[in-house]
Amino acid sequence: MSHPAPYPVELADEITVHLGRLTDHLSQLPPPQAAQVIARVLNADDGVLGRFTQLMITSSYFAKDQAERGILPPEVWLALGRAANELHDIGLDLDEHRDTLRSIGTQPTATPAKPPTPAPLVVRRRR
Repeated sequence: MSHPAPYPVELADEITVHLGRLTDHLSQLPPPQAAQVIARVLNADDGVLGRFTQLMITSSYFAKDQAERGILPPEVWLALGRAANELHDIGLDLDEHRDTLRSIGTQPTATPAKPPTPAPLVVRRRR
């Protein structure tokens, strides 16, 4: 018995549309609200990034099974597995900043006595 394909495909399309709307809203939100939204998106358990990582892990398991049966090329499984691993690592890197984003989103909106000092941006990458 096969699974009905249209609903999951439509669901994926709906999620894509909602992510587009969220992106549009995010670009127009005041900084405290934008920080709150970003912190929620980065939540490793039930945020968008965490759920997407889980989706890629599940996709990798599916592709592995299909590659073992000779239906998909092994490169598809390897690419999905690599994507899942990279997303997991990115999530770990971003998780350390989630509390900072959350605190910015919950600070009172009163103007501080001293304006924040801009920080020079330095590119650093750890692996």
